[in-house]
Amino acid sequence: MFITFEGIEGCGKTTQIKLLCDRLSAAGANVVATHEPGGTFAGTEIRKIVLRSASGPMDPVTELLLFSAARSELVDSVILPALLQGKVVLCDRFYDSTTAYQGHARGVDMDVVDQVTKIATGGLTPDRTIILDLPVEEGLDRAMSRMMTQKNPEARFEEEGIRFHTLVRDGFLAIAAEEPERVRIVDGRGSVEQTHQLVIAQLKDILPLD
Repeated sequence: MFITFEGIEGCGKTTQIKLLCDRLSAAGANVVATHEPGGTFAGTEIRKIVLRSASGPMDPVTELLLFSAARSELVDSVILPALLQGKVVLCDRFYDSTTAYQGHARGVDMDVVDQVTKIATGGLTPDRTIILDLPVEEGLDRAMSRMMTQKNPEARFEEEGIRFHTLVRDGFLAIAAEEPERVRIVDGRGSVEQTHQLVIAQLKDILPLD
């Protein structure tokens, strides 16, 4: 079973994945939690390029290709092997982030985004995608607070303006509207525990969460 978490900066994906991973493990499930970009050596090196402020402005297509290269490596090295072994895979971001960020917000042609995504994933689609949704300003406030504690903050996207992040959020909501069976929106404005319970409600039909 392949579950992905998506959302704007500061939406709480990482926290919710950890809670879900712990709960599934306690129930006896064999769980692999990973993230994008990263999860492999190549992905981690690409992460440094695409997320750190020092990288500066980048051509949107270059950005698309770098994220997709990291994704291809993650699918081949981590996600597919785990799924073939019958494990539950939880992934912090997947191709919906590319659609929202590089497609909706950066303006890369959606046909190009789709073609590159198909190559990078080999056609792999999540069984369920959770979008943690909250107002842009609230998400950025959370993200900035988190970055203040980091030695080398990955702030390249957080430093974009409100309009950019609004386009990203609108992109995620559009994806959910297009694929309501796969993609579920969860209100991310509540407490960590409240959000966790909402996540569980959207996954208990396909995961051992009773």
